[in-house]
Amino acid sequence: METQQEFTSMPRIGDKAPEFKAVTTQGEINFPGDYKGKWAILFSHPADFTPVCTSEFITFASLEDKFNNANCDLVGLSIDGLYSHIAWLRSIKEKIEYNGMKDVDVKFPLIEDITMEIAKKYGMIQPNEDTTKAVRAVFFVDPKGIIRTIIYYPLSLGRNFDELYRVLIALQTADAFDVATPADWRPGDDVIIGPAGSCGTAKNRMEGKEDMNCKDWYFCSKPLDKDEVLNKILKSH
Repeated sequence: METQQEFTSMPRIGDKAPEFKAVTTQGEINFPGDYKGKWAILFSHPADFTPVCTSEFITFASLEDKFNNANCDLVGLSIDGLYSHIAWLRSIKEKIEYNGMKDVDVKFPLIEDITMEIAKKYGMIQPNEDTTKAVRAVFFVDPKGIIRTIIYYPLSLGRNFDELYRVLIALQTADAFDVATPADWRPGDDVIIGPAGSCGTAKNRMEGKEDMNCKDWYFCSKPLDKDEVLNKILKSH
């Protein structure tokens, strides 16, 4: 007799981020209410005192000021307890060196989620991967509390933090300039203009009557100065 497969629901892009109160290493938080007006990255990791997670926390903590400068706060989550979190973060600061980074102080909150209530609410428990550990989920939540991007990694794969930062800047660029960003986009690269909404607009674009570079009626781009992007998004550029 087949056992019934357990499915874990998760919020979707465009949904309001599920609300919760939680105890963290930085005191109690209300998410996403405490982060209104800012971007937030909520990310989960499988367990304290594990090597891949340790490498990730050292990296994220070392980059925290960079993310904060882009109006974004970091919030971590594990289904381990608060005292385990505190002991692990102390070990990171006092004993661990990774990729040239050492004496790293993790200042962003790390959520205690022993009951797995929050992890399940966000679909961070993937039964076919592990029933007692959260996968490496990343939720980008905008200043209005809306989920804008979701990235999932398996337990064995550490995250690419350059990509997480690139996503944050690209999302804000798209909002600020009403554009889209192409593959591998970084500030200073051309941005994508939305497809023409009428035959007349398409004709004008192909005839060069609009300030953009069109390879065909549906594929148009235009330059967007790197400093213009960064001046709009970063606090101290």
